Amino acid sequence: MKVAIFHDYIRFIGGGEKTVLTLARALGADVITTDVDRDAVAKMGFGDVRIVSLGGTVKAPPFTQLHASRKFRSCDFSRQYDRFVMSGNWAVFACRKHRPNLWYCYTPVRAFFDRYDHMRNGLGLAGRLYGPYVSLHKRRYLDAVKDAETVIAISEVVRERVKRYLGREAAIIYPPVDVEGFSYIEDGGFWLSVNRLYPEKRVELQVEAFRQMPGERLVIIGGYGKGDHSERYARRIMRSLPPNVSIVSNVDDATLKDYYGRCRGLVATSADEDFGLNAAEAMAAGKPVIAVREGGYLETVVPGVTGTLIDPDPGALARAVRGMSTGWTWSREACERRGRDFDGRMFERRMKEAIEGAGRGDA
Repeated sequence: MKVAIFHDYIRFIGGGEKTVLTLARALGADVITTDVDRDAVAKMGFGDVRIVSLGGTVKAPPFTQLHASRKFRSCDFSRQYDRFVMSGNWAVFACRKHRPNLWYCYTPVRAFFDRYDHMRNGLGLAGRLYGPYVSLHKRRYLDAVKDAETVIAISEVVRERVKRYLGREAAIIYPPVDVEGFSYIEDGGFWLSVNRLYPEKRVELQVEAFRQMPGERLVIIGGYGKGDHSERYARRIMRSLPPNVSIVSNVDDATLKDYYGRCRGLVATSADEDFGLNAAEAMAAGKPVIAVREGGYLETVVPGVTGTLIDPDPGALARAVRGMSTGWTWSREACERRGRDFDGRMFERRMKEAIEGAGRGDA
């Protein structure tokens, strides 16, 4: 069975990209995408995965998203593969020509649904053009989604969004964690944040919390896509860092795992996070998680056992960091056990079964 996996872009390696490349390696599949940073792929240890680029996209939102959608809609690999997996937002436009297919859904496009007002209001005067853009692209997106024969959600919160916004049923398969690759090394005296520098990640909450705690250190591992909606936000964050907060970008897989193994714990502040692979990875390394009481973190973090859940507020985060030793309990062993619940081998087995059954209707 020859499989192709369509994925929006691979500009840097986030949770979605890591998931796609892990699945491609397990299946011996090809990845078909638009923009691709092959150096980033190699740094994260996936240089052996075959990636086919449809060509780059225009680097000016929302034309980037429209351009990617058109590339996926117009390409045709239907005679070259036996099964097709769609990953991300715009890759779903390839469903019409590529069957049997399965859509591994990280989330329905949040800018079209629950994050619409937030996005529009954050654009200032340009927000007046946001409504017409969404009206056009959302209609085409919903048409494309109808061509997805099987839908798999990455979490319960995403399954609920798929039902609410798209009217589709979906099974749940959690993204993979390389459990064997993560291990506890030491308490290195610093806190870790692993996320893209995107507005929805609310990195400013982390920065402001640690500004209140000059005696604590925070290392943020993350980047942003030049020309996408995050660039202005990311640059603003980087200009206002206190001395005890640093940002590290473009790390390789071994370095990332070393940071997890040596940190004191993970802080995670994403708004209604789809799943939160960072929390699962931290727990696999035996480290506790301080996460906001929203989204996928409600499914992954066990309060008082593998971490604690807080309100999305700098003060709440600061109090949780200060109270780590006295205000809440956790154990390395409990974190490691919870991390094993997201073992990549389970993901690979369940995805193989779902792909083989693709084309037989909703999961």
